[in-house]
Amino acid sequence: MRVVGADGEQVGVISTDQALTMARDVGLDLVEVAPEARPPVCRIMDFGKFKYQMSKRTNKSASHQQKIKEIRVRPKTGDHDIQVKVNKARDFLSHKDKVQITVLFKGREMAHQEEGQKIIEQIVESLSDVSKIESEPRRSGRRMECRLAPK
Repeated sequence: MRVVGADGEQVGVISTDQALTMARDVGLDLVEVAPEARPPVCRIMDFGKFKYQMSKRTNKSASHQQKIKEIRVRPKTGDHDIQVKVNKARDFLSHKDKVQITVLFKGREMAHQEEGQKIIEQIVESLSDVSKIESEPRRSGRRMECRLAPK
């Protein structure tokens, strides 16, 4: 078999027993890296370290699946309650999730839609350091929506 040394240099074509004794002398493992090649290629390396590096490579490729989190408020929602919702939205944005702000109108609140617009503007302003507006505030039926994306 063809053997590659621990430092990456070609040792040459030697027997399996010689390669195993070389690996044991250095205190490392003999790992077959290309079994289909003729002759098969083996490398002297620390197999545990190799497996650890391979698992790190596969973990890096797994990325965060972005979700849309919703924050619901009403036109008469108090300032402190809005601040609690803003803090939660800030947490969502720090985890790279998108945030949809929804203002729900009931009954006579439909006559004062500017109140809902003010609330959305207040929330967007307080989150402007960690987010950008993905979709402008728009009205659909009895709700007003705005979507924010992390910066």
